[in-house]
Amino acid sequence: MTYATVMVSLALDQSNEARLQVAGELAERFEAAMIGVAAGQFAPPLYFTDGAEAQSLIDQEEASIRKRLADLEAQFRAATRARGGRAEWRGAMDFPTRFVLAQARCADIIVSGGHSPAFSDAFALASPKDLVMQAGRPLLVVPDKVNWLDLRSVLVAWKDTPEARRAVADALPMLRKARDVTIVEIPERDDDRSAVMAGVTDVAAWLARHGVTASARVSEAVRNATAAAQLEQVAGDLGAGLIVAGAYGHSRFRELILGGVTEYLVTQSARSVLLSH
Repeated sequence: MTYATVMVSLALDQSNEARLQVAGELAERFEAAMIGVAAGQFAPPLYFTDGAEAQSLIDQEEASIRKRLADLEAQFRAATRARGGRAEWRGAMDFPTRFVLAQARCADIIVSGGHSPAFSDAFALASPKDLVMQAGRPLLVVPDKVNWLDLRSVLVAWKDTPEARRAVADALPMLRKARDVTIVEIPERDDDRSAVMAGVTDVAAWLARHGVTASARVSEAVRNATAAAQLEQVAGDLGAGLIVAGAYGHSRFRELILGGVTEYLVTQSARSVLLSH
């Protein structure tokens, strides 16, 4: 398995430098084609008018969106021209998430920006939370503070779920290029620690058969600390530049309301995250 096509989702009203940089590095490492995608949709105001005044307002807003899409295309082409390789642009007047999901059929991996904890504009950017749930492709989330694809230390946040198994398989091309790979499980309070360690060891053995040398470890339980907080501690200790994890192993509703590891991973700003669902 390799990444033959890297798709990067750009946002109209958000910085795109980090995701363009990492997507470009990813394409270079795997000699992959790059596809840039972006869309924007007219957001009607809370109050509205009618007749010629309404049409004038619509025309102005749509012209502004087209201008911003053209600017994004120029930014994408400038970034890819400096690297060489195959590049293609796809832009549209559409809801961003819907448009990116439709284009995902031709990608091996999608690169997106992180998700602000504040309210995000569904008319101007594709939410990584929606992309990872519906794209059927791995999603590489790149926070704005990240400026390169750091594979010196990769943390696999393991939980024995279908989502985590899929994420590790989707990450294989990057794991093969990583210098150090550590598989870590943060056990639940009542888990049998020896059984958990046996599972993590199985994953390390599976990776070894695919040419990836990985160490296995089970995190010590920390009283009154969330799984997300413990994961952050482990990632910091390892100096991880990339975290690989399954997305929404619990229900998405539960994570949205109560918080969870996926919510933390798409909002943290220190490192890139590969997610699969």
